[in-house]
Amino acid sequence: HGLVRRSSSMNRGRIDHLHTDPALKLHYGDLTDGVGLVNLIRSIRPEEVYNLGAQSHVKVSFDMPDYTASTNSIGTLNLLEAIRAAGLECRFYQASTSEMFGSTPPPQDEESKFHPRSPYGASKLQAHWVTVNYREAYGLFAVSGILFNHESPRRGENFVTRKITKAVAAISAGIQDHVELGNLDAVRDWGFAPEYVEGMWRMLQADEPGDYVLATGVGHTVRDFCEAAFAHAGLDWKQYVKYNDGFERPSEVDALIGDSSRAFEVLGWKAQTTALDLARLMVDSDRKDVERLLDR
Repeated sequence: HGLVRRSSSMNRGRIDHLHTDPALKLHYGDLTDGVGLVNLIRSIRPEEVYNLGAQSHVKVSFDMPDYTASTNSIGTLNLLEAIRAAGLECRFYQASTSEMFGSTPPPQDEESKFHPRSPYGASKLQAHWVTVNYREAYGLFAVSGILFNHESPRRGENFVTRKITKAVAAISAGIQDHVELGNLDAVRDWGFAPEYVEGMWRMLQADEPGDYVLATGVGHTVRDFCEAAFAHAGLDWKQYVKYNDGFERPSEVDALIGDSSRAFEVLGWKAQTTALDLARLMVDSDRKDVERLLDR
């Protein structure tokens, strides 16, 4: 089962291939509609709930702070309360984020200080603590996965990794001449999304609920990712990347590098794909997409 918001335009392209599977049932709803969530949870009676719904773009959260807080913070509270009100003994996963650490220097683990630097990070921090509260106050099997950046070819095109790899594909095909980016010195710990989803699942199979960091433990700058992506297509990134201060955030997070030792010790989880291998993988996927487009 999946929850989707009603929209005037179809924006489910990344899951179109799943619609024909009779095992998948999509339900219209919204995390800000508490009554609707209670009715849906009572109807479905799930054994596991994964809350991945959010306004998840950091830069956009500065432009839409109220919407970000309503969806990310109150939405999580509504979902937890729906589970409690329905009286279900289901297991709940909350998608927390490394952005909650903000200005805390790396490496960051489960005991590191939280100091978010954006409305997105702050909203996710409230959702994180609400999840802890429902676990402690009501005995819910509720966990938070503090996931560092996780990417794949399905990443939205307005996120920097996919923006870069999509531009590489277009530039190498001769249909784009440059790409504009903001802070190239920001350091992030990028991993492969499918591996992180397995980590989410492992958290809900554990004997006891707890919170876990998932990360590769290796940081790279946006510049590093650019260089690897362009080099994979035989291009020099310096010839095609232009700086645009419009992509800078009002307050930047300089470096996020995670320590997922606890996840390895308790869950047996460890990241396998490096950030630079991920860049090459995503470029290959985007180049195939461009080839299909040009062959039409």
